[in-house]
Amino acid sequence: MIRRPAQATLAAVTVALSPGAGAAAVAVSVTGTDGKPVTQAVVVLRSTTGAAAPASVPRNVVMDQIDKEFVPLVVAVQTGGAVSFPNRDNIRHHVYSFSAPRTFELKLYSGVPAKPVVFDKPGVVTLGCNIHDWMVGYVYVADSPWFGKTGVDGTATVEAPPGEYVATAWHPWSADPSAEQKLRVEAGGSRLQFRLTLVPPPVLNRK
Repeated sequence: MIRRPAQATLAAVTVALSPGAGAAAVAVSVTGTDGKPVTQAVVVLRSTTGAAAPASVPRNVVMDQIDKEFVPLVVAVQTGGAVSFPNRDNIRHHVYSFSAPRTFELKLYSGVPAKPVVFDKPGVVTLGCNIHDWMVGYVYVADSPWFGKTGVDGTATVEAPPGEYVATAWHPWSADPSAEQKLRVEAGGSRLQFRLTLVPPPVLNRK
């Protein structure tokens, strides 16, 4: 049920957690093969040298439902983080997922559900609405504290301690969902660039 992306996303950076002392900035850029910026791509850094993770609680995020769409199309949380699903429409929605990392249902409701949904296993969780078949959204659950999501300009900044990492880039339309490269984070900062081949899904008629 992959559809067109929701329109609302910030041009700025999404950073997972407060990085702690000694972290360096990794400037991330994600483009398509046409050179255009790719928004809502999730980039994750995984340490290969045992970098100490920050002692922080995974933050919670919000995925709205606006004009019968999930907004934004993608949210990213660290394992153990939670997502709230407010319904801003004047009709009810029925949000669900059958994805292995987290299956759940929020049956027909309006307003804000009483509790956010906790995502305690890493992976990609695809969301749908039982009432509106074209609605789709994604929760990327990262198994690392060092991750970010690109804004409309295709960039993000991830704060991570200096050291060696494997960086991965994920986007729901990517033809290579496991795109990765090695990265050395320097104390003075580093740059990271991904170029993804995107295959946009067909757009279904809204009812």
